[in-house]
Amino acid sequence: GLRQMAFLLLPAGAACAVLADPIVRLVYERGAFTPRQTEVVAEALAAFSLGLAFNGAMLMLNRAFFSLQSPWLPTGVALANLGLNAVLDAAFYPLGVWGIPLATSVVNIVGALALIELLRRRVGDVEAAETGRSALLILLASGALAVVARSAWQGLDAALGRSLGAQLTAVALALAAGALSYLVGCLLLGVRETRPLLALLGGRRS
Repeated sequence: GLRQMAFLLLPAGAACAVLADPIVRLVYERGAFTPRQTEVVAEALAAFSLGLAFNGAMLMLNRAFFSLQSPWLPTGVALANLGLNAVLDAAFYPLGVWGIPLATSVVNIVGALALIELLRRRVGDVEAAETGRSALLILLASGALAVVARSAWQGLDAALGRSLGAQLTAVALALAAGALSYLVGCLLLGVRETRPLLALLGGRRS
């Protein structure tokens, strides 16, 4: 489950980070919402994207502890996270608005790692080595997605302009190009979490 979560959310976080500006501009930049405000919100989105996969992992791990009849463990981690979040908010706030979501991302990372360690102590083998290996390969493929998506958007943005239709087309095609590069990268790297997706697509075609 953690590996499938990484397979879905690591590339999603990479896409949100590198396309934060055009995504925010497309969704929000209307009327009184200015380019400067787009820049601020995009920075916040990029910072939050760092912890997206770990946030998903925490939600899954919390359910694991509840199924083990140990709800106090994730509750204790959540309370510790609140304190850590307050400290990091104060420490990162001078960085700008994006410092607040950055603090949240760091807390998500720490919380997920803490829950994994607590689960390992509770049940023993959690396939940490295999999960770490898959996450590393997925991260490499997500890096390819980031490069391709950003490059594709820059070229399309320069060619098509900033009308609403042009922005929608540029973002959609950049995401499609990034997704294709991600899947190809996962196949080349032998990411086994790609197999269920291919099986699903194959079943639909048949």
